[in-house]
Amino acid sequence: MEAEFRAPRRRTRVLEEFEAPLPVSRIPKDRIHFRAQLINQHVLVCDPDHIQQIHNQGYFGKGVLSRARPDHSISDQWEHHEGLFLPVISQTRYEELLRWAGSALSAQGLDEEAVSQTLLRLSQPVQVEDVRREMAGGEEPGAEGGVCQPESGVEPEAKRSCSSDQDSDSNPDPDPDSDSDLDPDPVAPGPGFVLVVSDSEVCEGVRELRRTPLSLTEYLQLSLEEAFFLVYSLGCLSVYLHQEPLSIIQLWRKFRSLRPDFVSSFAAYQHFRSRGWVPKGGGGAKYGVDLMLYRKGPPFYHASYSVVIERVDDAFRGSGLRPFSWRSLAALSRITANVSKELMLCYIIHPADLSEAELDSPDCLSRLTVQEVIVSRWVSSRERTEQDDI
Repeated sequence: MEAEFRAPRRRTRVLEEFEAPLPVSRIPKDRIHFRAQLINQHVLVCDPDHIQQIHNQGYFGKGVLSRARPDHSISDQWEHHEGLFLPVISQTRYEELLRWAGSALSAQGLDEEAVSQTLLRLSQPVQVEDVRREMAGGEEPGAEGGVCQPESGVEPEAKRSCSSDQDSDSNPDPDPDSDSDLDPDPVAPGPGFVLVVSDSEVCEGVRELRRTPLSLTEYLQLSLEEAFFLVYSLGCLSVYLHQEPLSIIQLWRKFRSLRPDFVSSFAAYQHFRSRGWVPKGGGGAKYGVDLMLYRKGPPFYHASYSVVIERVDDAFRGSGLRPFSWRSLAALSRITANVSKELMLCYIIHPADLSEAELDSPDCLSRLTVQEVIVSRWVSSRERTEQDDI
């Protein structure tokens, strides 16, 4: 029985232009080579220019502080304040940043008294004239404000607390529709200052200008499949471990050691990428699947397919990566249909004579076969209606 193709559903509001996916040049010397770090079993891109290009040209990865696009901002509310354009945060949020800054200072070996004095100095109100003086003197506005850029000891707390998915939060340009009669050309002094307001008066309360106690730096986190695809299939990324670049073989073996099913998951990922889909793994956990398939990218279309990856042999036998009962499969099919997607089982077929030694190299990918099966729920009333029409 042939599956019925359903056209992808376009999003009603598209706020960005589509960019050609990587790589954009057929000439190797004209391609930009990106760099990533393997840190704590995660592949992170730290260079701001690399982050934007990798994400925009193919929608690879996600921001460590954002749900998708790496555009985290300390606040989703920005205002003009005496000629400056500044983020507005609540008193509770500011105190939370102070606690993170205190944890970071303690991790650097400072005693409790020194930490308290530093945080007290940071939390004092600042005059606008002081900000202008620092800007005129060429000083970094956040030099005294952000006590540190969080490393691994502080960053996990920031990740848990930040779930903003605003596409324009990090854009310091004022909204053209906002009231800017008094300050037609406000200046954004940078991430070193914020306007703090009482929790109960966020919209109308008195603003206090203070220094930002902690500067949160957002990186781009790539899945293992995305990172290896950029390294192996596109050749535009190098992954470093302890400041040393990893070869393709080293990276393959490292990723296999981190995830036993990496061979099958990457084979499926490369299969769908080569057919023009944008596979995303992060959103799949919401619907109980391994991948979500998008046309062009998440900003333009809703996901069309929910994909479950299974490893089988030539006779379609083998211990499933995710053993299904009829009940669990029916439940997953029902959930997928309720969110206007189709359930796809992606079988990665391993030849019977494929040895473990061959799996230790990406050359084994040429021996794997991918087969797709669309699972749809049988509805008896719909079947009767179709029979009556005939």
